[in-house]
Amino acid sequence: MYSSQVDRVSRQKLQKNTIIGFVVSLLLSIVKLAAGILGRSSALVADAVESFADTLGSMLVWQALRVASKPADEDHPYGYGKAEALASLGVGALLVVAAFYIVVKAFHEIVIPHQPPEPWTLIVLIIIIAVKELLFRVVMKGANEYESDAARADAWHHRSDAITSSAALIGVSIAVWGPQLTGINGLVMADEAAAILASGVILITARHLIRPALRELLDATSHELAAKVIAVAERVDGVRFIEKVLVRKSGAGFHLDMHVQVDPDLSIRAAHSLGGKVKATLRKELPGLVTALIHVEPFEQAHSGDHSHPVPNVSPSDKEAV
Repeated sequence: MYSSQVDRVSRQKLQKNTIIGFVVSLLLSIVKLAAGILGRSSALVADAVESFADTLGSMLVWQALRVASKPADEDHPYGYGKAEALASLGVGALLVVAAFYIVVKAFHEIVIPHQPPEPWTLIVLIIIIAVKELLFRVVMKGANEYESDAARADAWHHRSDAITSSAALIGVSIAVWGPQLTGINGLVMADEAAAILASGVILITARHLIRPALRELLDATSHELAAKVIAVAERVDGVRFIEKVLVRKSGAGFHLDMHVQVDPDLSIRAAHSLGGKVKATLRKELPGLVTALIHVEPFEQAHSGDHSHPVPNVSPSDKEAV
């Protein structure tokens, strides 16, 4: 059995960050909703809805990290790492729903005459932006340190919340002070315009999360990671040619299937030993490797002079395609 590259202690730290983010997001959501209703701010109410989606996202990530930390077993020999991709997909879906709700709510408010928001709502928004940006930095630091896609999705969720709050701050500021300074009463609608703008940012963030999650769930290969595997394996003494490399990501780690060609005159025992040496070298050089299946084959002379499996040139758009 193989365990995930991110050990239990690392997972616990990520879970702790997620729980903190969940509690803070829940409190901020309540504050935003109350301030938006009492302060007559559509942007703030819409922001509260996004924050509630943020809170649900943190719950998904926390549960995913718990599941992903489970060791591989007989029914799941490759482990539970893809629970993180499922969480990222769920968070992205929540963001999409939140974005569309914000747009519908904003257009509804535009057609109904209303008073500008209360000035004190600006203070609430400034505090919220500062707290959310701090959460983003704390959670992203842990996500990058332990290579967790789920935690990274959670961090970006906090950042998107900070962005929507910033848009709300701009919109509310214009709605509050614009009519007084310019005499243009239509500037009251800046509150709703900010909400619509924020929904666009949320959709972009959702796309940023959903695409890599789908690639992982569909076992899309990583050409960059395959190139690293080849570079390490071809340095092992005795490897004549790398015939095939299949890499698929799973949570913080990845699984590998590789066909290695060796001297056809080697005994079965020697060839098997060389395959084990390749695997050991890969584990040492690439700590994210969870499982590796090394298939040893006799070297074919047609490959003479070629010592590495070619990695096709892939455009950025092709790499992103699911």
